[in-house]
Amino acid sequence: MTIPFEYQNATLEFERFMTDARDYAGLATTNMAWNMVVGVLHTFRRRLSSQQVIAFSSVLPPVIRALFLEHWSPDQEAVGFGTEEQLLAEVRSVRPGHNFSPPNAISAVARALRNRVDPVEFDHVLSQMPSGAERFWADHGTA
Repeated sequence: MTIPFEYQNATLEFERFMTDARDYAGLATTNMAWNMVVGVLHTFRRRLSSQQVIAFSSVLPPVIRALFLEHWSPDQEAVGFGTEEQLLAEVRSVRPGHNFSPPNAISAVARALRNRVDPVEFDHVLSQMPSGAERFWADHGTA
């Protein structure tokens, strides 16, 4: 068997994801998008049980999966989704001095991520997540 495409081209696919996230957020550089992406991924992860973190990570491309799991503690208690304002504040709390997350940060990362995942698998795993998960990753279709 040959090496699966997702592993052969992991860096290229991650660069495309970051470019999409940057563009959808209206940011100037992918460096500016970095903390936004980390913030969105980790904000979502905080709302999941350990089993849900593993299930969600299984539908992510390799480099995004690694970023999603980075610094994760399986012992961490899941928290509720709260309001969009609370979620955005949490996203912006990642390296706040260098975080350029715009008001549409979550939507921008959601759109970028949906460009890189299998939509059927992604929606299936989201349907098994807590209330609020599908709304968090909704493709709002706007940047």
